[in-house]
Amino acid sequence: MRDILPADKARRERVLAAIRDRYRSHGFDEIETPALEEYSRLHAGIGGDNEKLAYNVLRRGLDAEAIRDAAGDQSALADLGLRYDLTVPLARFYASNRGQLPGVFRAIQIGPVWRAERPQKGRYRQFVQCDIDIIGDDSSRAEAELMVASLDAVDALGLEGATVRINDRRVLDWMLDSFGFTGEERPGVLITIDKLDKIGPDGVAAELRERGSAAEAVDAFEAFLLRPQTMEYNSFGERQIRKALPDNAPDEIVGHLVGIGEAVAAGRGVTDIPLVFDPFLVRGMGYYTGTIFELAHPSVSYSLGGGGRYDGMIGRFLGQQVPAVGFSLGFERLVDLVTAGADAGERAVVLIHDADVPVAELVAHKAGLVASGARVRLERRTKNVKALLERSAADGYTQFATVSTGATELELKPLS
Repeated sequence: MRDILPADKARRERVLAAIRDRYRSHGFDEIETPALEEYSRLHAGIGGDNEKLAYNVLRRGLDAEAIRDAAGDQSALADLGLRYDLTVPLARFYASNRGQLPGVFRAIQIGPVWRAERPQKGRYRQFVQCDIDIIGDDSSRAEAELMVASLDAVDALGLEGATVRINDRRVLDWMLDSFGFTGEERPGVLITIDKLDKIGPDGVAAELRERGSAAEAVDAFEAFLLRPQTMEYNSFGERQIRKALPDNAPDEIVGHLVGIGEAVAAGRGVTDIPLVFDPFLVRGMGYYTGTIFELAHPSVSYSLGGGGRYDGMIGRFLGQQVPAVGFSLGFERLVDLVTAGADAGERAVVLIHDADVPVAELVAHKAGLVASGARVRLERRTKNVKALLERSAADGYTQFATVSTGATELELKPLS
């Protein structure tokens, strides 16, 4: 968990403002949910490994005897927990407020989440998530809207050229069935497949054998991974999707993916579809039921966001199934990539004054600049004016002026 200094906070707010602006322009409405959720919701078996990283809150009024009697039963000790993502709270929010929401609800949710991560570079125990979700639409239009809005948001941050890697959990299930893997071993097989880009086909096959998977299934999968092929990375369509899959891939799923690509191209106003089909994209969350995707940018090797369809989650809270799909931007990673300074056109002025300048004059000068639309800071002159100006520039100020007693006009100079 970190303290955020003024310059970093300003940059974070600029990034958030750009993202909010693009998302709202695409018809999404912002909501807010509490930091705390009920323990039973956070540990309902839908959050994957994140449930193990949840911070739980002890029940009120527990005494030492009650804690001993619980004998390590966390559900007896805790009744609340800090949210570890924004998707589980959204599902609860929709179930609680459905009567006041439109039939197809487009939500923006931005806020901190908490996970008991092992601290390391790029991994924090408190961090901001930035999500958009569409609830109530089971068509490919929903996925396309999410992708177009998210690509537009990344463009607005000056990170043009992003693409979306896309797959479908149903494709993965079908492939594993076709190779001969059983349903019981599928979760473990998916964990191994998710390492393909790190350990390669040989490493995946070796690990599957170590897991005790059926030899025939592993042999068939390894042969598929090592088959001669010419990959087509710069195009997206039915031919490319089928070429990346075993023969006789389900028409319905392939058609769904093709439809998403066509809709994204139309929404972006381009002929080259900014999607890349990856049949081995897994994503770890257990609640995904269909399309899954990750945001990629050529400047970095890691993803800048991702999401997928989770049609089964809301039904756990509502008692009836409601289709849902979401996209989460990796806000902390985006902030690190966005290095632009103050907002274009922003006037941020430092007024450096002598100690004997009357307060009324200082306040009047400041009020006049504020009324003209500037952001203004008063600073008493120090011996090291250069250091003062450098600190002000680092804080995002763009101009300065010196103020002396009786001055009627100020000469604004650039801070550079």
